Amino acid sequence: MKLSVIGTGFVGLVTCVCFAEKGHQVVGVDVDQAKVDLINGGMPPIYEPGLEKLLRKHIGVRFQATTDLDWAVQETDLSLITVGTPFDGRHIDLTYIKTVSRQIGEALRTKPRSHVVVVKSTVVPGTTDEVVTPILEEASRKKAGVDFGVGMNPEFLTEGEAIHDFMFPDRIVLGGMNQATIDIQAKLYAGFVGVDVLRTNNKTAEMIKYASNTLLATMISFSNELANLCAALQGVDIMDVLKGVHLSRYLRVKRPNGESYAPDIISFLGAGCGFGGSCLPKDVKALVVHGAQAGVDMQLLSSVLGINEQQPKRVLQLIKKHFQNLCGVRVAILGLAFRPDTNDMRESPALPIIRQLLQEGAVIQAYDPVAADEAKKIFANGEVYFAPSLHEVLTGVEVVVLVTRWDEFHQLPALLKRMPSTPVVVDGRRMLDKHAFARYEGIGV
Repeated sequence: MKLSVIGTGFVGLVTCVCFAEKGHQVVGVDVDQAKVDLINGGMPPIYEPGLEKLLRKHIGVRFQATTDLDWAVQETDLSLITVGTPFDGRHIDLTYIKTVSRQIGEALRTKPRSHVVVVKSTVVPGTTDEVVTPILEEASRKKAGVDFGVGMNPEFLTEGEAIHDFMFPDRIVLGGMNQATIDIQAKLYAGFVGVDVLRTNNKTAEMIKYASNTLLATMISFSNELANLCAALQGVDIMDVLKGVHLSRYLRVKRPNGESYAPDIISFLGAGCGFGGSCLPKDVKALVVHGAQAGVDMQLLSSVLGINEQQPKRVLQLIKKHFQNLCGVRVAILGLAFRPDTNDMRESPALPIIRQLLQEGAVIQAYDPVAADEAKKIFANGEVYFAPSLHEVLTGVEVVVLVTRWDEFHQLPALLKRMPSTPVVVDGRRMLDKHAFARYEGIGV
């Protein structure tokens, strides 16, 4: 198929290269000429493992980027909307959605052939039918369901694992205003063999995305609330507790030979310094507000947010067990991105942790394998030193705070043994062996 992808951010660019890998002809559209030039030069503007390789493979062959939305719509059979939907604390900002919907509609006005417009951006239930469709109809002067189709196809991509998630999905959700719209989307995904496909209406497809993300956020905050209780008790470690929980038959999958293993979702039942990123915090907040507008008090999800907002403060409490005054105390922050294998710092727990430490007068040096450049934009006044290596960030520090689960940080015990002093290690992700350190603090111990 020939498809246009409107918006070449994280979701959009991954979508472009992966559909190109599946044999489709793809046009990526963005308003930023500099970004378009980078993409057409084979250089992804974001960090994502495997992205550059696929981009270089398909750019100029099955994939090209442009700023000309009208041309892209005219030349393709289906358009995917993948622009951002930021949350301002009160509602999802649909500015970009509305803008591109109007532009697509204007392009459809002069297009003689039928077309399908599919929203892939995360939007609250009702947006596709009640916001996007009327704009498309007004701008095109045509009728949805007759002259063009409108659908909703949510993405389930994890930053750092997005290429694999796209190429080997656990499910494909196809929402549409009618069966014809869904059938055309099904052709787009025909190359994904053996995957469960759910066909539904647009509003349900939108809700599935929110339900999926809020479930994961709830599991994290549930684990952290238990971790905080364990920390207040004597002789209980949340990691031992969760290990026992994970062995439940409800949380295990059996292989044909009788052996059992834990599914991937178990990773969200783990204690730490809180969730972040561009999806979970935004989506939970948006659903709470959307529920209030519908007259439903989302008490559980409100608590999920409250727990998460307090979790970075637990790190400061653990440090203060060893230092009454943090003024002048040298602290190493390990990890800046909200999760490993990405440079995305949006809503990262590292941000409130660093800011709290700076307010207390601590001297901060930080290290992240890929997110340092993003962090320098946030802490641009030189108040944080960004070390070029894990070894250097540990030099001369009194406290080491692990924030992101980078595999590289497993080297920490061996590196600290070579240091002349013994810093306090605060494990904000519980990824390290607590017995490997002379001075150790962890969430939920």
